[in-house]
Amino acid sequence: MELLSILLLALGLSVDSFAASVCSGLAIKKIHFFQAVKIAVFLAVFQGGMPIIGWYTGWELKDLIKDFDHWAAFILLAGMGSKMIYESITAKEKDCSFNPLKLLVLIGISVATSIDALVVGLSLALIDVVIWVPAIVIGIVTFIVSMLGMLLGKKIGSKMSHRFETIGGIVLILIGLRILIEHLFFPA
Repeated sequence: MELLSILLLALGLSVDSFAASVCSGLAIKKIHFFQAVKIAVFLAVFQGGMPIIGWYTGWELKDLIKDFDHWAAFILLAGMGSKMIYESITAKEKDCSFNPLKLLVLIGISVATSIDALVVGLSLALIDVVIWVPAIVIGIVTFIVSMLGMLLGKKIGSKMSHRFETIGGIVLILIGLRILIEHLFFPA
């Protein structure tokens, strides 16, 4: 998997963290730099760690589904992307009345925003992608996007985050489609 695809994948996955960060920026009136870093680190570690868990799960299942792994990867990525698009269209204004600095709240947000990364990790195992570089890139991109989300939270509000979620969903669908097309028309 080339770097551009990994970066696009990372951006698509980081959209939920961006939305949570925007809400964090709105919820904490005067967020300090180290508080923002704490939130961004949690989001990044979970977002980068979940694909590793998914990858190991997919690696174990790989031999069972090797004849249709490209279809499985496409369905998982397209399904996740479609879900993101649907949620961005149907979601109302996000409730930003929470305290992301509380450990349990922060862990909950981190897990909730990284479930899709678990599925992506499973998909990457099915198409024989080594997980380490994508996981690190996903974590770094999520950290940067989360910091930007908190900084921009006070300026753009949470409505704008829905648009980014739609774009993220489209990116995941396109990556899934690319995997399917490459496997069907350009087999290795």
